[in-house]
Amino acid sequence: MPNIKSSIRSVKTDATRHAANVSVKSAVRTATRKVNEMVATGKSAEAKDLLPATASIIDKAAAKGILHKNTAARRKSRLAKKING
Repeated sequence: MPNIKSSIRSVKTDATRHAANVSVKSAVRTATRKVNEMVATGKSAEAKDLLPATASIIDKAAAKGILHKNTAARRKSRLAKKING
């Protein structure tokens, strides 16, 4: 634990931000996994229905700065390629 007052505050805010970021990253992974499972089981029509919602979750994470914009674009592209392929 730091001794400097501003560093102590910084540790507290970092923990709060980390908790929020973990939640968003988890939502991204869950949505991506659902789409991948649909494709794997051969339910491509249902996967196509889930894609816009998943893309929206990924875009929100990128807008918040949790994912880099290129990372978000790459993930969305790979999901679309899996569904259409």
